[in-house]
Amino acid sequence: MFKLITQNWALKLMSLVFALMLWFFIMGERRLEVNYRVPLELQNLPRELMVANEIPSMVDVRISGPRTLLMKVSPNDISITVDLTGLNPGLTSFRRLEERLNLPSGLRVTRLSPSFIDLRLERIQQKTVPIIIALSGEPMSGFVVANVRANPDHVAIEGAEGELKNVTEVSTDDVDLTGVNSSFSLIVPLQHRGSFSRFKDERTTEIQVEIAAQEVAPERDPTPGE
Repeated sequence: MFKLITQNWALKLMSLVFALMLWFFIMGERRLEVNYRVPLELQNLPRELMVANEIPSMVDVRISGPRTLLMKVSPNDISITVDLTGLNPGLTSFRRLEERLNLPSGLRVTRLSPSFIDLRLERIQQKTVPIIIALSGEPMSGFVVANVRANPDHVAIEGAEGELKNVTEVSTDDVDLTGVNSSFSLIVPLQHRGSFSRFKDERTTEIQVEIAAQEVAPERDPTPGE
């Protein structure tokens, strides 16, 4: 039995080596599909323009190819780049995003979501609007608000031209006056809920609230004959 096993051992060993090489080759070239989430990168945005609509920051990609190639792909090395050079204000559609994917040769995109994006560009503008002081609650009984003011009382907003047209004012956080019986100053944050605009510089203001004793009307003397 041992003689049969060891007979022509060199030829049998070579056959085993070839079989193992063939197995590794078949396994290595077997096609697989792998899912990735890759970043969507915008490049060369003109300085005077900004993106004025919601676009995805990540794209779901399914890639097919030989196992040996897929094993060499790192998710950190894959991205989709959209070049905005020379674009004007308005809506631009970018189709076939898979052609913008930096993939090694031999790999193929079988699914992309989303497969296109609509990008709206608008000019960046500035606008100065008044600050509205938001008060809540009532002072202590016998006291009233005599005056309230903000410093600064206006603030600059910067953002997409279309959105700024509808911005007429900003407000402070609520200032609670419940139980107050004396004047005070307070630095409060400003509130602006724009999607494509923001405060240019100031984000707070100092408010001064003057509290005064409520004047009591003098009792009226009864008229004769009452």
